[in-house]
Amino acid sequence: MTAQHKTRIALLGLMLESNSFAPVTTRDDFVRRLYVAGDEFRAEITKSESRIPAELLSFYRSLSHKIEWEPAPILMGLVEAGGPADHAFFAETLADMERRLVAAMPLDAVYICNHGAMITTEDRDPDGTIFDMVRRIVGPDVPIVATLDLHGNVSDRMVQAVNAIIAYRTNPHVDMVARGEEAANALLDMLHGMRPKSAIIRLPVTPPTVTLLTAQGPYADLITLGQSRLTSDLLNISILGGFAYADTPKNGLCIIVTAKKSQRIADMVAQEIAEIAWADHLRYSPRLTALSYAIDQAKAAGDDPSKTPVILADVADNPGGGANGNTTYILEGLMNAGVKGAVLGIFNDPALAAEAAALGEGAQFEAVFNRNPPDQFSRTFRAKAVVKTIRDGDCVGRRGFYAQRRLNLGTTVLLDLGGVQVVVVSIRTQCADPVFLEMMGIDIGKMRSVIVKSRGHFRAGFDEYFAPDQVIEVDAPGLSSPILSRFEFKYLPRPVFPIDAQATWSPEKRRS
Repeated sequence: MTAQHKTRIALLGLMLESNSFAPVTTRDDFVRRLYVAGDEFRAEITKSESRIPAELLSFYRSLSHKIEWEPAPILMGLVEAGGPADHAFFAETLADMERRLVAAMPLDAVYICNHGAMITTEDRDPDGTIFDMVRRIVGPDVPIVATLDLHGNVSDRMVQAVNAIIAYRTNPHVDMVARGEEAANALLDMLHGMRPKSAIIRLPVTPPTVTLLTAQGPYADLITLGQSRLTSDLLNISILGGFAYADTPKNGLCIIVTAKKSQRIADMVAQEIAEIAWADHLRYSPRLTALSYAIDQAKAAGDDPSKTPVILADVADNPGGGANGNTTYILEGLMNAGVKGAVLGIFNDPALAAEAAALGEGAQFEAVFNRNPPDQFSRTFRAKAVVKTIRDGDCVGRRGFYAQRRLNLGTTVLLDLGGVQVVVVSIRTQCADPVFLEMMGIDIGKMRSVIVKSRGHFRAGFDEYFAPDQVIEVDAPGLSSPILSRFEFKYLPRPVFPIDAQATWSPEKRRS
């Protein structure tokens, strides 16, 4: 690179974690959360409270501290996990990305910020489609680095299309800044001549979401093992648990080892990790708490101040896993049992939020939850309610997954149903940050039970109030139930554990 040449790096991504069983994700869903291109993308990335994914912001800031460079912002889309992307929208976005990439040439490098578990109504590997498109446009010699969520489902063609894939290592996800910086450093090495070699091994295991925590458990042990195998010969080791609900042929616990120059070393390390991972695969069986017992624990905490408060995770209705965030199984149980001192958040029901907001604070009315049920799990529930608080839903995340990120939940109301309060929102979002309740006037430290529509990210947000032994993962129906045998998969490679208890895998002969 000459003194006259300023390094040009394209930035792009389309982040969606797709639940094949959930309603289709549309352009409007992206626009409500984040969908920017060109100059609008450039402006958003420089904001102090940006909607841009944390890893992309970290990549941008890290690189800016190291070299003089010129970003070429192509297009960035981000949305809450949902159903398959509308394919027509995806095709239009892909074409727009391609047009902008061509216009941005020549480029010295590309950074792709994707989730990795997207599907469309017609394509089971749109992440691979994006990767292939980028490689075709920039040619074989331009370095491409991609970051992915550890719930990504990685195809062989994704690995072949880019020079390195760097996945999150923490769940709840709190290492996005570190992964963005790692991607920036890797790309710098490639700009100075390094050409990595990667190996991928996919196991016949689709770990249920609740078994993929990284504080403890089988996946935590596997992540630790992977990092212990890093040497000066290796650039990165990423182990992705995947996202079973995407229902794709590329599903499966995935080990990706990227060596700085030796394919043989990448292959050998990947094989070693895969063998150890398979030997431990029986631990990826979910253990949930029966709904009735969970309600009993909330009831006891509310009746007896000497008992420890509890947090109930409605893991089967997690918007972060594509669910609608509006099932009422736990809410009905709380009301029927006469539970006191409970708050449930955040319940996605735009019609109910709008009605309560129109009535005003202090109004008493019959709240109808899910008056138009969007799926088989979202049944209608009625209860007498008082409107306590009304907000516009604009906020900045305080802890964990959403920390320092600007969010909008749409019209948001706090309803008092008696012993149970419910925060109702208008834009489907996972309850991973205490600010969603605090902005409505809830003092979480005084609540006897908190019920969150979340699978795991709430742990990093609410850990200042609840220790791990106060967490109850509830077994209730929903679109993101960790009991995978309840779903009719069409594309998963079978047999696969834990759906098929007799799934087998034989290690390949090691390359010498």
